[in-house]
Amino acid sequence: MEFVLVDIYCAFRVLFAIVFGLFFGIGISAGDVFSSPKQACRVGTETGVEDRFADMRARVLELAELRSPPKAFQSTDATLDDGVRSLYFEGLPWQGKPTRVFALLGLPEKITRDADNAPVPGVVLVHGGGGTAFRPWVKKWNERGFAAISIAVEGQTDQRDQARKKWVRHPWAGPERKGIYADSDLPLEDQWMYHGVADTILANSLLRSMPEVDSNRIGLVGISWGGVITSTVIGIDQRFAFAVPTYGCGDLAEAENQYGRALGQNQVYRNVWDPMVRLDRVSMPVLWLTWPGDLHFPLDSVKRCYEKTSANYMVSMIPGMKHSHGAGWNPPDSYAFADSVVSMGKPWCQQQGVVVEGNSVEVRFATVKPIAGASLICTSANGFTGTRKWRELPVKFTQSKDSVIVSATLPRETTAWFINLSSEGLVASSDYQISN
Repeated sequence: MEFVLVDIYCAFRVLFAIVFGLFFGIGISAGDVFSSPKQACRVGTETGVEDRFADMRARVLELAELRSPPKAFQSTDATLDDGVRSLYFEGLPWQGKPTRVFALLGLPEKITRDADNAPVPGVVLVHGGGGTAFRPWVKKWNERGFAAISIAVEGQTDQRDQARKKWVRHPWAGPERKGIYADSDLPLEDQWMYHGVADTILANSLLRSMPEVDSNRIGLVGISWGGVITSTVIGIDQRFAFAVPTYGCGDLAEAENQYGRALGQNQVYRNVWDPMVRLDRVSMPVLWLTWPGDLHFPLDSVKRCYEKTSANYMVSMIPGMKHSHGAGWNPPDSYAFADSVVSMGKPWCQQQGVVVEGNSVEVRFATVKPIAGASLICTSANGFTGTRKWRELPVKFTQSKDSVIVSATLPRETTAWFINLSSEGLVASSDYQISN
């Protein structure tokens, strides 16, 4: 009886707030109506809250209109010996206050040597939890001929407070991330993800405004929480030429770990922020880069994300990859993928088809690179993919011109599997397969 009474009270409160707002011309946000995400879930669509979610989704999509380059401000150490300079650019207001975003910007050496060179491709880099704008990440892309801007999306700089073991926040900081969408009860414009998405789009606009950069060949790469932001932004900003969500993805309300526990009842996430809400709008090639042992982002969720997109995608699941910023940017896969897209307009390798007959499987790939080996990655366990035991078995393959056919026999009681191809230190994976 107490639960019913609470629901009636919540429904009355929501109805009163909306009617009051309409009568007096006052806009009501999710944070104005609900005191917690769980209340938002409990009321649900029965009281017309879906209209509010639709309004919030529309306002998120409006972030795509941030096409003008933001005003940039030179940092005190803007000119550095390694060619990477620090700067700030203007972000969106937060709680009525102006904000700035700290960033590191680097150009390939040939641009700094010769101003007559043709514009180069570029990339926006978004860090994960506990990270910031990283100079080594920028340099890795510069060495491969890309202009790169690495942004700090929690109001921090790249200076470390050793006593507190935290990145130093600057005076114009916006919001910090609060747990796993724990600020969903706040007004939309005060939520961290809103600013993380806006900062990323603004960084794209800033990079596109530079004459040294080819605006038609700018990509987006994010690691962990940066991968979540990347998965979100690619459904909003259609200007990116390619994207690489590393580890991070959408569909996390169903995950059998801390994300599912935090988001299972969070209707603001489910209806507004889950990348699945708008992944069908993705138009650029995407590399979903991860590994089977990841404890944060399950392969099931990654699979549902790339299956939702209509664009050309590539999957790379690297056994033993680990989860960290360095583990995310050290493998050559993101750089090779970007090179193939900006030079050929498509990924260097893609699955073309899968045939399963009993325990026998055949997977076809299209590739422009010579393949050195193939392996079957499989498990007989159930539950969260990151905690399962995975086996890696060599399998037969044949290559002719730009086509590869892999044949394999699944071990008995296999519950999930995928095929990996290796080429010049790179890994190309089939789609993640779940056995019946």
